[in-house]
Amino acid sequence: MSAPLILLTAGGTGGHLFPAEALANALKAAGAKVALATDKRANAYAGSFPADEIVEIPSATPSGRSLPQMAKAAFMLGQGTLKSVSMIRRMKPAVVVGFGGYPTVPPVLAASFIKVPSVIHEANGVMGRANRLLARRATVIATGFADIRGVPANVPGKQVHTGNPIRPAVLEAARQPYATLEPNGKLRLLVVGGSQGARVMSDVVPPAVERLPAELRARLAITQQARGEDLDRVREQYRTLGVEFEAEPFFKDLPQRLAQAHLVVSRSGASTVAELAVIGRPSILVPLPGSLDQDQAANAKTLGDLGAAIVCPQSDFTPERLSQEIQLFFQEPDRLTRAAAAAHSASITDAAERLAQVVLTLIHSHNNGKNP
Repeated sequence: MSAPLILLTAGGTGGHLFPAEALANALKAAGAKVALATDKRANAYAGSFPADEIVEIPSATPSGRSLPQMAKAAFMLGQGTLKSVSMIRRMKPAVVVGFGGYPTVPPVLAASFIKVPSVIHEANGVMGRANRLLARRATVIATGFADIRGVPANVPGKQVHTGNPIRPAVLEAARQPYATLEPNGKLRLLVVGGSQGARVMSDVVPPAVERLPAELRARLAITQQARGEDLDRVREQYRTLGVEFEAEPFFKDLPQRLAQAHLVVSRSGASTVAELAVIGRPSILVPLPGSLDQDQAANAKTLGDLGAAIVCPQSDFTPERLSQEIQLFFQEPDRLTRAAAAAHSASITDAAERLAQVVLTLIHSHNNGKNP
């Protein structure tokens, strides 16, 4: 029998594409073929994606209160769905797997229209709006967390907890054990804010470092991801303080930098939380505020409840608060080591293989006319 083709579809950000990439690797290892449908934002990430074919699908996010904007988004999603129907008929995938974000809506909708089985994967602790829209049409709903909120009532599809698939680069970095902070040793601080950095990190972290006693500043080694427009001022602040630092808009080797860190200050997207757990690193997590779903707050809580992370709402994320937390870690380095172990206790390293097995089982049951 020829190898089955699995069509993966994901929004064009790292948070959606990284778990799709991990599943693609697991499916390829199992002998399947893989195609990817995404949007034009994926160009920054798709170069390394192990797909036999990558197709760009028109999509838009129907947000805002402007009727013309909503109408334009609906039109784009309709266009994407028509293109997806044509694409699926041409490719004949055995299963369509969606990873969230509105670019997944047209392919998964199209799959349901022409009776191709589908899986949607929800990475966050609260189901996102795109996945909520698709939940009643999916054959299987896979989840990154054991308990998630926001799943519509009485969805017909089967729900299964797989964890969040992890890229090979992260699994490789996870082989590096946590290095205990030595007395008088350097504390390696990694500051990230999502795939494109976050302004709040640039606004808060350098002033927090400035508030540290000079002897503690001398013991810091900072790696910070900053938006391009914030980069010069962040660098200048650290130069003025005489702190050892590296600041860039993007780090291609971020998993390795996570592994080298004693402490991570970050947003709490699902991929970030999963990677912190698999690599086993303590963190101060600042959930993205203002989200309708509050998904990042739910993600952060999973590590906060274990003592693996300090969860700090952005309203409380001030230079004074961050400076105080860093000083406490310098004074009690054992807290870092315990938090690292707590983070690692939440890791699921075989989530990609679990999800691949769900997909392959669905193919088998569909071909045999059985329920999944």
